[in-house]
Amino acid sequence: MKIIDLYIIKKYLGTFGFMLGLLTIIVLVIDVQAKAPRIESNGFTVSEFLVNFYPYWIINLIITFMSILVFISVIFFTSKIANNTEIVAIISSGASFHRFARPYLMTSGFIALIALLPLSNIKKNELEPYTYNAVSRAEFTGNSEVSTQLSKTEYIFIKSYNKKEKRGSGFIYQKKKKKKKLIYQLNANDFYWDKDKKYFSLNNYFEKTINKDDTEKLNNGNTLNKSFGHPPEELFPDVLLGQNKTTPELIKFINREKEKGNANLNSYLNELYQRTSMPVSVIILTFLGLSLSSQKKRGGLGLNLALGIALAFVFVFLRCGSPILFLGQLLCIFISKEPINKAIQFPCDRTFSNPHFQVQPKENLLHQPF
Repeated sequence: MKIIDLYIIKKYLGTFGFMLGLLTIIVLVIDVQAKAPRIESNGFTVSEFLVNFYPYWIINLIITFMSILVFISVIFFTSKIANNTEIVAIISSGASFHRFARPYLMTSGFIALIALLPLSNIKKNELEPYTYNAVSRAEFTGNSEVSTQLSKTEYIFIKSYNKKEKRGSGFIYQKKKKKKKLIYQLNANDFYWDKDKKYFSLNNYFEKTINKDDTEKLNNGNTLNKSFGHPPEELFPDVLLGQNKTTPELIKFINREKEKGNANLNSYLNELYQRTSMPVSVIILTFLGLSLSSQKKRGGLGLNLALGIALAFVFVFLRCGSPILFLGQLLCIFISKEPINKAIQFPCDRTFSNPHFQVQPKENLLHQPF
């Protein structure tokens, strides 16, 4: 059986590699043609993107469609060996069907481990905003109003912030008691992030401290250097932050945000659940493909392949809230030891809005200067 195992593994990986290469070439050509005008309008050349963007984009594409490619690959090569009555010969030699399926399990487990590797997309996401239209690109390269929650009692509000330049205006920092009573507020006309010294430089600042007897202590100055414990990428994250982190970093970030009291973590939880559900779906779809194509049928390869492609499309649409995603959430419990968030958005529902901007309660949105 070892020779047969190696034969099946070779067929599995060979067909999977062929499908992977075919999909990559087709999607790459279509994507480059669609995005070329936007790339060139932003001052880049297509050749620069082919070197600095698309290699990382292809890795993301492979991880995204890995389970579907596995499913179609298994149906394709299993149908061929079934039509050649090779499976009948193997079973007739005394091997059980479970023993015949062992190399499928081994190969799918190997691919599942690759899908579980802690990959990040920093290189891809640095250039991806320049492939969007002007409205979507402005969310990443233009000025926008942002807010964040540092802890259960600390908040930051910024009227205008440029994520690319890491500077902004209309800065407000508030610290409150547990009963939401304001005890300290810091205003600044403008600010910027000092990358070398790792702090925010606040210009034309004004401080107000409220004492226990409700008296106020006021202070102002030209420049104040202040650190809030994290770089601006994590204080004012966009929807791509989850994709930019490796899986352990993403779990650590989610746990830290939960400790701070931030409840609006759906986009990051979805990213984590998609990553952890992918290995599970690879194994499940491998055996689903094996069960569909292991018997010789009238119609042969064409019928099995058509059925497999149809089911693949159903899987793509139903994955936005399917039991496969739920299995990924269960796997996250063992990794992060955190309960499943009850409010889960669909993983395919990706927006370009700031996920932290709507997290604050209505009473916390105090943008009025004092």
